Amino acid sequence: MHARPTSIFLLAFGVWSWAIWLMFARNLWASESSWAADGSPTSYFVVHAVLTVVSIVLGTIIGVIGWRGLRASSSRSLDDTTSPANDIAKGH
Repeated sequence: MHARPTSIFLLAFGVWSWAIWLMFARNLWASESSWAADGSPTSYFVVHAVLTVVSIVLGTIIGVIGWRGLRASSSRSLDDTTSPANDIAKGH
């Protein structure tokens, strides 16, 4: 498995989640559907606020996994030398 492309994808997904869901939260807050006549939040607002929070938390977790994988693959690539002797010793 190629850790670096997977890690980049996970990190990008985390960033994308933050961008999309923060924009959605801003629009949710401004929506007339989110607030009752007395100024209290509607069930529409509550459900979508919960979805937003969960999505941002999951996006953060996925992004952190991607970041850690990227850092680990970078440190591994610094440890690996690409000399033919090492490839033969490793059985490649």
